[in-house]
Amino acid sequence: MTVRILRAAGLTPTPWKNGGGLTREIATGPEGAGVDAFDWRVSLADVTADGPFSAFPGVDRILTVVEGAGMDLVVGGEHHIVDEPLWPHGFPGDLPTEGFLLGGPVVNLNVMYRRARTRAETAVVCGTVRLLPPEGGAVLAVSLDDGAELESGAGGVRLDRYDAVLAAGESPGVLRTMGQAVLITLSGG
Repeated sequence: MTVRILRAAGLTPTPWKNGGGLTREIATGPEGAGVDAFDWRVSLADVTADGPFSAFPGVDRILTVVEGAGMDLVVGGEHHIVDEPLWPHGFPGDLPTEGFLLGGPVVNLNVMYRRARTRAETAVVCGTVRLLPPEGGAVLAVSLDDGAELESGAGGVRLDRYDAVLAAGESPGVLRTMGQAVLITLSGG
C-alpha cells in the first residue's frame, strides 16, 4: 500500500498549457509526468476571465466548480451551463472548448485522463467514506473544507481545504469530512 498526503500549501501555480491562466497540480500518474505524458492529472484552476481551454488530444476531462457561480462551457460548439456547485461535468478534451464566467471568478477541480489508458470516476461526498483504490489503480480524495480527517490503524491525519490523500494498493482508511470532498477513482483502461 502507498499513501501520500498532498498539502495545498505545497502546490505551485504554473501556467496553463495555452498560457491563458494558472493551475495548481495536485497529482499526476505517473508521478512527475508532464502535460503531454500523463495517464491522469488532477489540478485546481483559478479562472478569472473568459477564454479558450487548452486542447488535450485523446484526453477526457471532468470539471467540478468548487468555488464561484459557474461557467458556460462551449464544447465543440455546444453550450453546457455548469452552474450547479460541486457537480462533476465530463467532456472530451480534444474538442475546441471555451469557458465564459457566469458571475465572476471560479475555482475548478479538473480531472484529466487519457481515455485509451485510464478511466476516472469523480464524485462529491460528505460524511464518512472508506477510500478503496481499485486493483491496479488509485484513489484520490481532495478535501473541500477545513477539518477533514483520514483515519487509519496508525491514527488520524487532518486535511484542510484542498489538501488531498492519494492511495494505491490497500485502503488507507476512512475519510471523515466536516463538509465535502471530491473522490476520484482511477483505474486502467
